[in-house]
This record gives sequence, C-alpha cells and structure tokens, in this order.
Amino acid sequence: MIEKLSEFGLKSEYAYAGGFASIALSFVAYFISRAKKGDSKAQSDRWGIFIGHWAPTFFALGVALKLEEKK
Repeated sequence: MIEKLSEFGLKSEYAYAGGFASIALSFVAYFISRAKKGDSKAQSDRWGIFIGHWAPTFFALGVALKLEEKK
C-alpha cells in the first residue's frame, strides 16, 4: 500500500504536513464548537479529540513513506 501511495506521488513531507494540520484543525474545531451556544463542553471535547486522532496516522504514513523513499 505504501509503495502504491509513493507511486502516486505522495511524499512523506505531505503526510507530515497533514499531521501538523490535523493538530491545528483539532484546536480550531474545539474552539469553534465551544463558541456555539447549543453545544456542550463534552461535544467540543469530542470534536477536538476526533480530529486530533488523525495526526498519529498521518505521522505514521510519513515515516513509512520516508522509508519507501530511501529504497
């Protein structure tokens, strides 16, 4: 799978950027959800955590792609 992603032009830098963007997006989603009057604090927490869980996946893909690039 990683080999195919690399063949399609996905680079490790893109995956790392996605990881950092996910972290930033989790903060943005949390604060936007907190600003809405109808949402509770628990809902805000869930949005932030849901998006924050994407970061490790992107970073793992970045490492795998970096290893593929070294071949």
